Amino acid sequence: MGAVLADAAVSRAQQPVFALPPTAMPTHLMHGSNTNTTGASALRAAQFALRSGRARTAEQALRAMLASAPEDLRVQGLLAVALLDQGRPLESAQLLEAVVGHASAGPQAAVDLARAYRAAGRLEDARTRVRQVLDTQPHHEGAWLAYGDLLVDLHQYDDARTAFERARHCDPDRAHIAAATRALQADDRRGAEALFRHVLQKNPAQVWALCGLAALSLAADVPTDAERLLRHALCQSPHLPLAWRGLGPTLLALGRLPQATAAAQYLCRIEPENPQSWIATAAVAARLMRQEEALAAYLQAVRLQPDEVQLHTSLGHVQKTLGRRAQSEAAYKAALALVPGHAEAYWSLADLKNYRFSDAEVLDLQGHLADPKRAAASEAQWHFALGKAFEQRQRYTESFTHYAAGNARRRRDAPFDIDAFAARSAAIRAFFSADYFAAAPPSGAMSAAPIFIVGLPRAGSTLLEQILASHSAVEGTMELPNIPNIVRDLEPLGPGRTGYPHTLLTLPAERLSALGARYLEEVAPLRTQRPHFIDKLPNNFSHIGLIHRLLPNAMVIDARRHPLDCCLSAFKQHFAQGQTFTYDLSDLGRYYRTYLDLMDHWSAVLPGKVLTVQYEALLADPEVQIRRLLAHCKLQFEPACLRFHETRRSVRTPSAEQVRQPLYTSSRGYWRHFDGALEPLRVALGDALDRCKDYE
Repeated sequence: MGAVLADAAVSRAQQPVFALPPTAMPTHLMHGSNTNTTGASALRAAQFALRSGRARTAEQALRAMLASAPEDLRVQGLLAVALLDQGRPLESAQLLEAVVGHASAGPQAAVDLARAYRAAGRLEDARTRVRQVLDTQPHHEGAWLAYGDLLVDLHQYDDARTAFERARHCDPDRAHIAAATRALQADDRRGAEALFRHVLQKNPAQVWALCGLAALSLAADVPTDAERLLRHALCQSPHLPLAWRGLGPTLLALGRLPQATAAAQYLCRIEPENPQSWIATAAVAARLMRQEEALAAYLQAVRLQPDEVQLHTSLGHVQKTLGRRAQSEAAYKAALALVPGHAEAYWSLADLKNYRFSDAEVLDLQGHLADPKRAAASEAQWHFALGKAFEQRQRYTESFTHYAAGNARRRRDAPFDIDAFAARSAAIRAFFSADYFAAAPPSGAMSAAPIFIVGLPRAGSTLLEQILASHSAVEGTMELPNIPNIVRDLEPLGPGRTGYPHTLLTLPAERLSALGARYLEEVAPLRTQRPHFIDKLPNNFSHIGLIHRLLPNAMVIDARRHPLDCCLSAFKQHFAQGQTFTYDLSDLGRYYRTYLDLMDHWSAVLPGKVLTVQYEALLADPEVQIRRLLAHCKLQFEPACLRFHETRRSVRTPSAEQVRQPLYTSSRGYWRHFDGALEPLRVALGDALDRCKDYE
C-alpha cells in the first residue's frame, strides 16, 4: 500500500541523503609521467570535473593542457577516459594505444583500451588486450569486469557470470563490502551506509559499493539517487548483473514501467540461471499487473533455489492475487515446512481471511513468541496471526491483546507523527482555498480516463474498484504511486524551498499540464483499450486539489466506512509497508478526523468533484448505490456491476478474498465485539462518531 503523506514527510527527515559519489577516477596509471610540465591545479580541476561526471568540461581542460604538454601521458590517459565517457570510443582508443605503448603505462591503461575497443565493436581486439592483462595480473578486478562485459557482448553468458564473480572475489575491499551487505540485510542502514561510503572515499568508481548505496537509497525512498548511483556503476561495467538487478526496481519506483520491463528482460538474458534475475523480473511483472508472468518468473526462481523460503511466500502472494486460494495456501504451507514458524507465512495465512488456524498451529505460534531467542522482526506478524486465530474462536479479549502487541511492536520500528500529519493537512486546506481555485488559470491534461478512489484503508475501496472494474468501460489497475511521486518531485521547488503545496505558486499552467500528461504516460503500460482506469491509492485524499489542477476531468470517489469499523479493521491488519498511523488507536482516531476535515474541505471548494460512497449504505441497497456510483463516473448501468464477485481479475490488496464473494453484512458493526478495548479510539474520534449514527 502506498506511503501516507505524513509517513513520507517524517521518514525523509530522518533519512540520510544519498548523494552521488564522484565519477570514476582513472588511476592508470602510469608511473613517471611528465606531470611537472602541467600545472597541478589545472590537472586537479580536470580530474574533479571527470569525477563529477562532467566529461566534456574535463575534455576541454585536458586539451588545453596537452597544447602546452603534448607528451604528458597522464593527461592523455585522462582525456581518453573523458572521451570514452562521452561515447567516443574510437578517439579514446587512438589515444590509449599511444599511452599503452609507453613503457611506464600501468595495466589499467590496457584495461581502458580494452573497454574502448569493446565500445567500438572491436571485440576480438578487446579480448586480446584484456587477456594480456589477466595473464600477468590474474587478480586485477577491473580486468575481470571488462572481460565480463566483453563476454556478454559475445553471448557467452555462463563465462561472463564467472568473470563477474572473479571480479568480486578480486575486489580489494571485499571484506568491507561483505560487512556492509550484512548490515544492509540486518536493516542497519546507517552502518551499511558508513561502510559503503568508506569504500567510495578511496575509490569512487567501486561498483559493488555503488550498487550497495543504491540499494540503501531505494530502501529510503530516494529512487532518483538510486538510479544515478546505478548508472554510475554501469559506466564502469555496462553489463554488471548486480547493477541491472537494482535498476529494474529503481525504475519501477520512478514510475518508468517500460524501462523497468526492459531492464528485467535484459537481466534474464545475461544471467538466466541466477534466481535473483527471475525475482527482479517477477517484481516488474507484478507491478505491471501481469500476474501470470510474475508467477512464471517465481517458478523459475524456485527451480533454481528450491530451499529459499521467501520465494515460496512470494509464490503464495501471486497465487492469492490471481484468486487461486488453494495454491496460495499450499505455497505458504511450503514456506512453513522449510522454515518452521516463518512469520510472514503465518501472517499470510491469516490474511487469507477465511483460513482457520488449527490448535497445533496456535500452540506453535505461542511457542515461538515465548522463545527468549525469538527474532524481534518476526514478533509483529506472529501476534497478528494469533490475533486472527483467537478472533476466529470468538475469544475477542485474547485476540485484541495480540493485535495490540503486534501494533506496539510495529510502532516501535516505525513511529508516526500524527501532529505533523495534522499540521500538513491544515496547510493543504489553507493553500487550496476557494479563492485559489477561482484565480487559478485553466491547466492540466484534459483526459477523463482516470477514476481515483480515495479514503482510508479497509474502508471499502477495493470493493468499489471491483464493482467499477466489472464495467466494460473501466480497467482496474491497483494502488498507483504516481501522484505521491509527483508530490515528492514538487517538494523542493517552492520559494525558499518551502515544499508542497506552495511549490504550485511557482509553476505556470503549462507545467501543470505537462505533469498531468506525465501521469497519463506513466500509467499507460498498465492499461488496456478500455476508456477509463482506476487509481486506487487511498491516501490520495490529501492530494485532490493537485489532482484537479493536473487532471481536471478526472473523477474522484471517496470510499467511507463507519469510523469504529474502519479503524478497528485497519488496526487488525499487518500492512506490508506504509500506513504507520494504524499502529495506535489514538493516532487512528485523529487520522480519521483529519481525513474527514480534508474531505469536507474538498467538497466545499470543489463542489461535485468527489462522490462519497458510504460502505454501510452500499450493503443496505447495492443497486441504488452502484447506479449512483456509475452515474458520477458518467457510465451507463451494466448488470455485471451487481455481479462484481464473478469478475475474474488480479487484486493486490488485503481485501482480495472478500471482493470475490457476494456482499455480506457481517462486517457491519463488527467493532462491538471489541468495544471494551476501543475507548482510546472513541476519545480520539470525538464528534466524528456523531456523523455516523445512521450507520451503526
